Amino acid sequence: MSDLTSTAMEAHGGLERYNGFNSVTAHFRSGGALWGLKQQEGVFRHAAVRVDLHRQHASHSPFTAPHLRTSVTAERVAVETDDGQVKAERLDPRAAFAGHTLETPWDDLHVAYFAGYAMWTYLTAPFIFAASDVRTEELPPSTENGQTLRRLKVTFPDRIATHSREQIFHFDQHGLLRRHDYTADVLNAGPVAHYSSDYEEFDGIMVPTRRRVHPLAADGTVNRELELVTIDIESALFV
Repeated sequence: MSDLTSTAMEAHGGLERYNGFNSVTAHFRSGGALWGLKQQEGVFRHAAVRVDLHRQHASHSPFTAPHLRTSVTAERVAVETDDGQVKAERLDPRAAFAGHTLETPWDDLHVAYFAGYAMWTYLTAPFIFAASDVRTEELPPSTENGQTLRRLKVTFPDRIATHSREQIFHFDQHGLLRRHDYTADVLNAGPVAHYSSDYEEFDGIMVPTRRRVHPLAADGTVNRELELVTIDIESALFV
């Protein structure tokens, strides 16, 4: 585990504290151009997501109706009632994105899977980097808007559903995550720069409450005029 990995985990509350929790539930609002492109406008206008911290599982609620929720793992996505009755289900959910482009419409299971693995990634980083099968490597620092950011290349194992195998995380001088670069393979739409800010402490864990995702050009230019996804967290509870 790299020195930057340890620094980042300590800055976000510490691995020991994190390991004392089993899950986090975050209430949030999400917007941006992506949902309209996928014909899912307003799907997460106001919702909650519960993420298991030590296995990959996420559940959004309400989802498309007040009494429905999602259940997402790497191998399965489902829409269920509050009492667990399965209304729709898909095994090997990533295969269902084959041939998609940015403009391909999504069904409810597509959006449930994408949102589930994405929020799981966001709410478990940087602590998931401590897993024995997650590889980390510090890269040369970058400078953006006069700020020097330390960069960490993270390679995820196949067992984890996430945007892509390799992702780059940028941390400020205090070890807080400020930017996250990746290509969402299921979108087949190129790389993005995902910015995190407005940190708040919840149960001793530092959580960015404002996230903005912008297209990233091949020359490294960030298109800040276009917000693909916005996420604003209103509260988070670790238990």
